[in-house]
Amino acid sequence: MSVVDEVKERLDIVEVIGRHVHLQKSGRYFKGLCPFHTEKTPSFYVFPDTQGWHCFGCNKGGDLFTFVMDFEGLDFRSALEELARRAGVELQPRTPEQVEAESESERLRSLLEAAAAYYHTLLLTAPQAAYARAYLEKRGFTLETIKTFRLGYSLNDWDATRAYLFGKGFSVAEQLKAGMLVEREGGGTFDRFRNRLMIPICDRRGRVIAFGGRVLNPDDQPKYMNSPQSVLFDKSNVLFGYHLANQAIREADAAIIVEGYMDVMIPHQAGYKNVVAPMGTALTEAHLQQLQRLTKRFILALDPDAAGIHGTLQGLETARQTLDREWDAVFDPRGLVGVEGRLKADIRVVVLPEGRDPDELILEDRARWEQLIANSQPIVRFVFEQLLKQEDPREPKGKARIVDAMLPLLNDIGDSVEREAYVQDIALRLGLDARGLLDRLRVRERAQAVRRQSAVKAPGAAGRTTPVGDLEAYALTLFLRYPETLSLADTQLDAAQLERINDNDFTGTNRLIWLAWLEMSAHPELELGDVLPADLLEQVHTWMATPLPDMPLEQWARDAVRTVLRLREKRLRDISKHTQSLVAEAQGEGDLKAERYLTTLQRLSATLCRVQQALSR
Repeated sequence: MSVVDEVKERLDIVEVIGRHVHLQKSGRYFKGLCPFHTEKTPSFYVFPDTQGWHCFGCNKGGDLFTFVMDFEGLDFRSALEELARRAGVELQPRTPEQVEAESESERLRSLLEAAAAYYHTLLLTAPQAAYARAYLEKRGFTLETIKTFRLGYSLNDWDATRAYLFGKGFSVAEQLKAGMLVEREGGGTFDRFRNRLMIPICDRRGRVIAFGGRVLNPDDQPKYMNSPQSVLFDKSNVLFGYHLANQAIREADAAIIVEGYMDVMIPHQAGYKNVVAPMGTALTEAHLQQLQRLTKRFILALDPDAAGIHGTLQGLETARQTLDREWDAVFDPRGLVGVEGRLKADIRVVVLPEGRDPDELILEDRARWEQLIANSQPIVRFVFEQLLKQEDPREPKGKARIVDAMLPLLNDIGDSVEREAYVQDIALRLGLDARGLLDRLRVRERAQAVRRQSAVKAPGAAGRTTPVGDLEAYALTLFLRYPETLSLADTQLDAAQLERINDNDFTGTNRLIWLAWLEMSAHPELELGDVLPADLLEQVHTWMATPLPDMPLEQWARDAVRTVLRLREKRLRDISKHTQSLVAEAQGEGDLKAERYLTTLQRLSATLCRVQQALSR
């Protein structure tokens, strides 16, 4: 029995989920309000017999591990460690190198926690911090907010922090690794942060991993100083305030993205807790991948100056390339079916008043802030207005550049009526024929569809037995051995108008291996041993050692698709059985939700039909 199976055997899914969701018995199942979207009547069900859960409102579902990962915002390794601790299951020993790395990380976290407590105490009590306290009062901070974010103060001294941490048992070498000290040329060290307001930067679990320091003396530079990159801190992966905002983002079904520390903390103080900020960088894929697990609505509220607009446009393009898509059928001139991607996210932009940051605006006029958020501009309208300022719409070349930039955005709009309305508006303002612009958009769609279709015409490779015991393991083996098969398989699923391969295609330990592989693919510096427990790593090595015949990648991709479709067929049948039971119970009790369950059952049946049609091909 694997460590994951042992954890699931020892823990009751109803008890674990019941700590976070108020569950009520409903026949053989338990139901409650879904924690992943806002609802007034329960559509979230837990199935004790299969140790699974499913929400019929937002269509999320999975097992014990997926719930903890989604609800607490943990990666798979952290979820495994947390659930193993609760279950009293000891994880298999890691390699000496992994143990050493973990030990170092824990040591550095302890150091940073000690520094945060030290700075916080100084801010609250030290006479030297009087100016910092006055500054925060002037900026509108309450004592509760100061404590919530654990704000602090660093003394105007070259070695005060070093001496304090050294007295707590942390060596100079450890302080250097944590970014608290700077090495002098010619030897020696000095404190990195001096006479600054100290802002702890936390990871998704609320643990301090770095600091941001704001100057209190206007003559000092830079205005903000962050800790350097370390084994704990990678600014391209960190969103300031995420650990305090994740539940609010779920509840509001929207993430507001701002620029700075103050722009997060003051909104939080005012009750707008679904606000986060990248760490002085443009939005990255890692930022958006964290957020899209919580919501599909993104509101960018950035500065209206040139740099802010540039950052907004850069962030919008990153979002378009990163966020999930759904796929629609389109036809080429010969009537052949292809697919075209539509963005499954609502991206909007707030243009702030000149010279006003979010924190200033909220303190001055909360109603104006709420109005701006409510009336945030869709991405298409915002980008078009910016292009009108950058290009000369009276010149033919300017018009052409504007149209070329707008076509990908128009193509992302899923609703055809909305898309056509935007096309007509753009054509009117540029003095163009709307029909011509629509024709150009359709030509672009068809060209992309033909390119996609040509990628899925390779012959299949049927009739082989799987080299490992189950279908999930076989699919994972193919992805591990031939990573390129994933994109090829996704293309084939696109053509069948089915979801791309995702977390829901795997269960239990196989899902953890899938997530580990994705994490390793996103971070080439990692190896599987860095993210997988020892028993699962051994299992993967066994798969990798199994000989496979020599065939083209396209054939392996078709095998992967066939395998995933079989898995989906079984999963859809299982969920349909649960849904049929709920329909019968609701109808017997005269419950109005019977209609909703019937609608879900119809949707499941339609998806199952598409899966079976794809299998038959």
